[in-house]
Amino acid sequence: MTVVHADPLSWLTDEAAAIAAAGLHRQPVARTATGTEINLASNDYLGLSRHPAVIAAAQDAVATWGAGSTSSRLVVGTTQAHLDFEDDLADFLGTPAALVFSSGYLANLGAVTALAGRGDLIVSDTGAHASLIDGCRLSRARVVVVERGDVDAVRRALAGRAEQRALVVTDSIYSIDGEVAPIAELYSAANDLGATLLVDEAHAVGVRGPGGRGVVAECGLSGAPGLVVTGVASKSLGAQGGFVAGSTALRAHLIDRARSFIFDTGLNPAAVAGAHAALGVLRADPQLPQTLRGSVQSFADAVGALAPQSAVVSLIVGDPVAAVTAAEHCRAEGILVGCFRPPSVPAGTSRLRVTIRADLAPATLLSVAAVVDRALESVGAR
Repeated sequence: MTVVHADPLSWLTDEAAAIAAAGLHRQPVARTATGTEINLASNDYLGLSRHPAVIAAAQDAVATWGAGSTSSRLVVGTTQAHLDFEDDLADFLGTPAALVFSSGYLANLGAVTALAGRGDLIVSDTGAHASLIDGCRLSRARVVVVERGDVDAVRRALAGRAEQRALVVTDSIYSIDGEVAPIAELYSAANDLGATLLVDEAHAVGVRGPGGRGVVAECGLSGAPGLVVTGVASKSLGAQGGFVAGSTALRAHLIDRARSFIFDTGLNPAAVAGAHAALGVLRADPQLPQTLRGSVQSFADAVGALAPQSAVVSLIVGDPVAAVTAAEHCRAEGILVGCFRPPSVPAGTSRLRVTIRADLAPATLLSVAAVVDRALESVGAR
């Protein structure tokens, strides 16, 4: 006779109620394909996801290689398109080599866990992306967390270590508020004390640096020894995927040791080709990042925000329910904006996160600013 026990997952009902009561319930909402809404919630900073050359390249790749990679990169999941993109990306970033992963999350996970393990030290900061945090946890290394931008704290952690090998990890542009980390100073600290610096340039490529090459290039550190760059093809390059760039020895090591590369199905060829075409558009129009930053400044001025350092304008509301209400107000007027609540941001700092695109006309940005202003006023955040 089968004995039916109580559902061991019954606790999920109480958990869901608690999440909803705190104003933190999340639900995916489908955007329309017709483009009737103005999307300022994505990370398509240069507006290249719908560029004709990008779409055409992706379509050609599907016709040539099929819809998927069909296996891991080390079986038959690597196409010539992958290798060509990696070579061009490395050249663009000023590094000897690059390796493409199926997402930025997996690129960070693979890089951190392949470069640090039990018996090593990782120094991370409070602004690190969740993928870096999870990489730190999975690495089994000793992890010291410092306040973001605190170079002296990084130096103290490195100087006081007993471990021989150490890795410092940071975003170059913090994803929530778009502030820029002190990359040159962090590199000096790591270099002086025999550590490797890993910089996540996900929100910097296409936005900062000469021709959109990122903060590392802006600091004159492209290809520097002991420096690892990670990034994505899903933001300024308008497609999908992640990458790690650095020395040829680093690339070879990741192929051998990065589990999120070895055991994951390769990035689909359409995304590879689309991202590569977007990189070509950026190379051909190196003023695109400057156009973007000018648009960001115009929007920030219109909503009375502080001068932004990237493509992100962060508008703090405070209460998570009020932030959701403000975002829904914007959606009702045809404007999509990001709504960030804990645990993505600290308690009491729920906000609208508006990401500007280089392909938006000045008049459009001003009309969007007026909608955002009204939304903030409606919840008492103005």
